[in-house]
Order: sequence, then structure tokens, then C-alpha cells
Amino acid sequence: MVDYIVVGFGLAGLSFVDKLESNDKSYLVYENSSEQSSRVAGGLYNPVILKRFTLAWLASEQLELAISVYQNIEDKLKGSLISKLPILRRFNDVKEQNLWFEAYDKPLLNKFLSSNLIKNENEALDIPFCFGKVKHTGKIDVKKMLSLYLSYIEDKKCLIKESFEYDKLVVKEGLVEYKGIKARNLVFSEGYGVRNNPFFNYLPLQGNKGEYIIIKSEQLKLSEAVKSSIFIIPLGDDLYKVGATYNNQDKTSGITKSARENLQNKLERFLKVEYEVIDQVTGIRPTTRDRRPFVGTHSQYKNLHIINGLGSRGILIGPYVTEKLYAHIENGEDLDEEIDIKRYSKLR
Repeated sequence: MVDYIVVGFGLAGLSFVDKLESNDKSYLVYENSSEQSSRVAGGLYNPVILKRFTLAWLASEQLELAISVYQNIEDKLKGSLISKLPILRRFNDVKEQNLWFEAYDKPLLNKFLSSNLIKNENEALDIPFCFGKVKHTGKIDVKKMLSLYLSYIEDKKCLIKESFEYDKLVVKEGLVEYKGIKARNLVFSEGYGVRNNPFFNYLPLQGNKGEYIIIKSEQLKLSEAVKSSIFIIPLGDDLYKVGATYNNQDKTSGITKSARENLQNKLERFLKVEYEVIDQVTGIRPTTRDRRPFVGTHSQYKNLHIINGLGSRGILIGPYVTEKLYAHIENGEDLDEEIDIKRYSKLR
């Protein structure tokens, strides 16, 4: 008997497993590495929606918790995972500059937005209308974090590298049984893979395919993340991640020529130096129609739970909804209506 079985190990699964670790709960993780959205994510933590200069959902609360959680993970895994990284928003015109200053005047936003226009000094970039700087931002090396954490739980004999077979699950009063293993609770954190889950596939997960290109440019010499219509994220060694696309129609797993061309066209509108595309990566983000995650307990089976639908802001949202779900399961605390899967009970 273990306390928990966790199915899926992206950002949601990692956050929940780390919460179990900190509370001395026993667990087993089933992971088949079929969903890649967390592993290819840009990794930025950023409290501001830079298209509209608005604060992301519960950004202040989520940011403080997330940084604390990732710092503890960094210490536990003994690997460098967190780096401070300024984000510079390229203004397209004077109108956008004015909108930035209007946003700065709002009480909840001014702690995250610089009040100064930043003149571009990088000759590799075409930035005629200056930058705005977002404060309290940085980058998590998500791919490295997931890899190190998987190795950590594998060393503890808590990882089973195989697909979860739903038809082998037996749900009983007070426990679940799966292939001879008993657990008090089971948490599904499968990302877009939840579409195959017979217990939770009624939830309207939309899925949004994102593609990045990795470029090499010795002339760019960029030490900040730059946001225009796309992000340029420095990776070190003259490498940069550029993206991402947002495609809610294509649910295939492969990279596409059209996405690469789209990203290059946007990049070349303001990049003035030569570069080489050396890689392209893709994943399907688990997005929801109301832009709120799926968190909660099955209406019939009280020891089956879900944490999913983190979308493109999983780095910030993951630790926050983990806290909520853990308190719900262990202490019987009610979930906030905006994240509770009960809001879709009519779809069952």
C-alpha cells in the first residue's frame, strides 16, 4: 500500500510529487514520456501578459509560491535550475508605450513594470521605439528539472516507466488497486494525454500546439529575453529559443515547416544579423476553454483526482494548484470554484 499513485510527470505531476515528498507521503509515478509540452516549454516565469499589459491570473500569489518551491527543488536535486532573466518588451509604436505607462499606473501592476523606457543598444536588433522592462522575471530549466527529478524518483524505486492501462485499474472503497499495487489515492496529471482517460475525458481540454525553433547567432549577444510578436530566449553559447506558435487546430505530434517559416518571418522583422536554425521542438499544451486549470475529485470515485490544464503558464500555476488539490484531498478543504472540475459536472 502506498499513499498515492501519480500518472504523468510534466510540470503538474512534478509539483504534486514534490508536495508528497515534503509531507512524507509514499508514492509511485507512472510515466511514459508521451507528452512533451513541459519538456519543450520556454521556461520563463513572468507575471505579466505582455500582449495586453495585464496581470496574469493570481500572478503575485503564484509567483511567490513557485519560486519558493523551485528553490527547494533545486537544493534537493543539487542542480542549477533557476536563473534571473530580465524580459524586455519591444514596443511597436508610441501608442504601445502609452499603454505601458497606463498599465504601470495600476496598483497591482506597477511592482512588475519598469517606469523607464529602455533604449536599445544592441545593434543586432531593430528596436526604434524602445523597450519596457518586466521585473521579477526569470527562467526555469524545465527539461533539466524534469530529467533530474525523474532520476531522483527512479533511484528511490518510485518510478515505473510504462503507459498506464486504465482497464487494469480497480477502484474500491477507500483505495485503488492497479496490477497488484494498492494506493489510497490516484492523481492523474497526464497533460494532453487526458483525452484518453475514461474517468476524466469528458473535461473540455482543448489542446494548443506550440513549436519553437532553436537558433545559433554569434552576432546577437543577447543577455535578456526579448518579447515582440515572439520571444527570443537566450540559452547560452550563442543559442536562443525562439517562439512559440499557438495552433489549436493541429494536434499532431511532429514539427511542421509552416511553423518554422512563421517563426522565422516574425523573427526577421526585427533581427538584423545572420542566424542558423539548428533545431525545432514541439508539444501540445493542455489548455482549457475558460483558461483555468482542471483540479478536483471524480464525482463517483472519491479517491481518483486530477490536476491538469495548466496551459502556457504551468511554471507559475503548477505549485499553486498543487497546494489546493493536496489540501482538498488530505484535509477536505473546498476547492475554488474557478478551478474545481465541478464546474463541468453537466458534461458528464
